[in-house]
Amino acid sequence: MKRLTVREIDGFVDCCVNENQSDIKQRTSCESSALNSKRMKVDKDSSDISIIKSPISSENSSDQEGTAVGIVMAAGDSPTDEEEEEERVKMLSHGLISVIGQRRVMEDAVTVAIGEIKGYDFFAVYDGHGGAKTANKCRERLHVIIREELKRRNICKGGGFEYWEDLMTASFMKMDEEVSVGGEKEGPAAAEMRNMGSTAVVVMVGQDELVVANCGDSRAVLCRGGVAVPLSRDHKPDRPDETERVEAAGGRIINWNGSRVLGVLATSRSIGDEYMKPYVISEPEVTVNERMESDDFLIIASDGLWDVVTNEFACEVVRRCLNGQLRVRFSEDCIGTSAAEASTLLAELAMARGSKDNISVIVVVLKSSS
Repeated sequence: MKRLTVREIDGFVDCCVNENQSDIKQRTSCESSALNSKRMKVDKDSSDISIIKSPISSENSSDQEGTAVGIVMAAGDSPTDEEEEEERVKMLSHGLISVIGQRRVMEDAVTVAIGEIKGYDFFAVYDGHGGAKTANKCRERLHVIIREELKRRNICKGGGFEYWEDLMTASFMKMDEEVSVGGEKEGPAAAEMRNMGSTAVVVMVGQDELVVANCGDSRAVLCRGGVAVPLSRDHKPDRPDETERVEAAGGRIINWNGSRVLGVLATSRSIGDEYMKPYVISEPEVTVNERMESDDFLIIASDGLWDVVTNEFACEVVRRCLNGQLRVRFSEDCIGTSAAEASTLLAELAMARGSKDNISVIVVVLKSSS
């Protein structure tokens, strides 16, 4: 990987990002203040913040047209006794942002579940299309389904790749069943739901492994020893194996403002999209990666970021934020940490580079940058 120079990054930030800062700060801080008081607690002995619940819980907040919806949060946990120290997952902190960007409607959703799944911290980004309802349902339910599936199988970790692949596939399919509309339900609402879907990229951070399940074109990237390592592969219709699968099922990939399944959908896998089955499937691709001492941080984001920012560029920006070489000026109402600053700056870079989509970014710090 060619490492970007300080001048290249600073020049880009100075020329392109600053003009967007006042706008994005207004949007990211407007909700974080209320969320900070309702869903986060501050450890009096630490500057870290612990997320208590999923960062977005309002059913209507993501469905409002013309409303700039954005959140910035950071989390970390300091155990208070020896028992908590033993159970603590080695994740130092995290920060996230989710903004409407240039879209009229917010269809992205984000879940952060710390301590809700034994042995793992859960992070997920959902990018809805056709409406926000499927993404919102995934935000509320997928981590719960995975937790229940883990309990049912009575294994919390160390199950190996086949175990995780089977578990994640079963969980994603259950989620797909929940959002799909059966033949017994008819009417405008049922017809509307058939046209909705969502991508889903899930990362479970354990002490010894990183479990990733991806369905769609959101993406998870690991920075390991300063090198960007993709943990998921985008499910694009023009990916050769995805094209072959769609065509084998009787579908077609049509170039209509980009490659699309049946000329309609720009992703070849998703949760929901009942009207596109069997060409578009909800089966995730799963990877299990052993953690290494050189693992620095994770970036989990929707394609609103990845369409305009490369893996390498994103990792270099986050690395410099965590090292204190780049900083974002937060408003007084917004609590900022290095991880939160990094996620915010990535969203700013995406907008400055012309992203037309909603943008959601989670940065998870795996080790100290010192």
